[in-house]
Amino acid sequence: MRKTFTAFANVVAGAAGKAQTFIIALLIVVVWAVSGPVFKWSDTWQLVINTGTTIVTFLMVFLIQNSQNRDAAAFQAKLDELLRAVETARDDFIGIEHLSVEEIESLRRMLEEETGECKDGHKAHASVERLLSRY
Repeated sequence: MRKTFTAFANVVAGAAGKAQTFIIALLIVVVWAVSGPVFKWSDTWQLVINTGTTIVTFLMVFLIQNSQNRDAAAFQAKLDELLRAVETARDDFIGIEHLSVEEIESLRRMLEEETGECKDGHKAHASVERLLSRY
């Protein structure tokens, strides 16, 4: 079932991001809006668009979340591989995405303390300082 859902999510996410899909959705809204006078702006007329958009939004949330979860996991695996492959990299960072927000913030502060200080008092790496000095 997971493979089927993943394949389905990929197809829908790919289709949802295309200009043609946006144009179709826009045309549906335009047709709905133009049909307002025909249906005398009735409650049923309003309910059609409200129900349709709610259902599509509800389902798309799960498909988008699935795509984002897979993208984030793949990206993390690639970063972990780079950390593992580069000799000077600290492979202690592999898997830090599983830490709590507080632990990650603490780690971030520790890393910032290893760098130099910028003119305005916050911490920055020397290369970042050079980049900022260009502007």
